[in-house]
Amino acid sequence: MHELATAEKILSIVLRHAGENGVSRVLRVSLDIGAMSGLEALWLQRYFDRLAGGTVAEGASLDVQTIPVGAVCGLCGNRFDADLFSGVPVTCPACGGANCGLVSGDEYRVRHMEAI
Repeated sequence: MHELATAEKILSIVLRHAGENGVSRVLRVSLDIGAMSGLEALWLQRYFDRLAGGTVAEGASLDVQTIPVGAVCGLCGNRFDADLFSGVPVTCPACGGANCGLVSGDEYRVRHMEAI
């Protein structure tokens, strides 16, 4: 259900930038969404469609790119993409250390929008 709140925030960003730039119609919004965000692209689009009705963003498609989970090794400082969904404990590919912390993967951002 957090797709609704996220769609509201995305639409707010899109409408603000559309207003600042004299946009008459938003065609597409490109998003980067972290793999751990729990956001489902299908539901995000559905909520966005409903919320955008009657605005310059009505009918705009969301182009979602998934951003991998990023981790950093507490031993050697190596940054790497981590697979949290395989069931295998996360270890550093450089030194094999298991003291790794997550640094990204739950975020989302509007990368750009296409408009006329």
